[in-house]
Amino acid sequence: MTWILIGLFLAVALGAGLQRISGMGMGLIAAPVLSLLLGPIDGIVLVNVLAVINATANTWGMRANIDWSKFWPIAGALIIGVIPGAWIIPRVSTAVLQILIGVLLLVALSVVTLGKRYVPRIEGVVPAAISGAVGGFMNTLSGVAGPAITVYAQAARWDQRTYAATIQPIFLVGGALSFLGKELSGAADMGGIHPAVWAATLLGLLLGVIVGKALAPRVPAPKARRIALGLAFFGGATALVRGLFAL
Repeated sequence: MTWILIGLFLAVALGAGLQRISGMGMGLIAAPVLSLLLGPIDGIVLVNVLAVINATANTWGMRANIDWSKFWPIAGALIIGVIPGAWIIPRVSTAVLQILIGVLLLVALSVVTLGKRYVPRIEGVVPAAISGAVGGFMNTLSGVAGPAITVYAQAARWDQRTYAATIQPIFLVGGALSFLGKELSGAADMGGIHPAVWAATLLGLLLGVIVGKALAPRVPAPKARRIALGLAFFGGATALVRGLFAL
């Protein structure tokens, strides 16, 4: 149990820190680790809750650079993806969920990293809403909305400062909707999460926010983002392999 708590603490601290620096990281880093250590349902429910807390702090801290006109179409469409995601969770086995989480992460991350140079410039309410719907679906299943929204941000050519700030309230709304959808559908069971797990993850979140805020002015955002995505690839691959073995 001790090593599990240490792993949870480090994953959340690293994810929270990188999100403050680069714009995303909590879902990408913490979701694969928490889904492996706690299971794909409890792990992702906990990630959703932590994401709301983390995004609330970041939204306040980065509020000067948020473009609210870019926020509304994406945030408003998140619920479109949350509903089918919440419906699927109680109807699919743990192994299949692990595989689905791993595949979704790897595909989305591949598009964001390897394929971004081939993504044409796309702007407007409809593409933004589509990215929000896909992000809501992925966030409900895997605790990760960032890659889907990042694809649109890349296509719309958002600058890094606007992207990093604007995506925070989107994460806030996405995490809240995903958690609410699971609660209403009966897919979430907060009572099954041990108090020690809450303590370890909340302490990790606090440390990550403090360290990330201190390092943000000193670390180039593109470098931090490359590190986060590299770790996320590893986490996604691990979840996929574990799911395949569980089958």
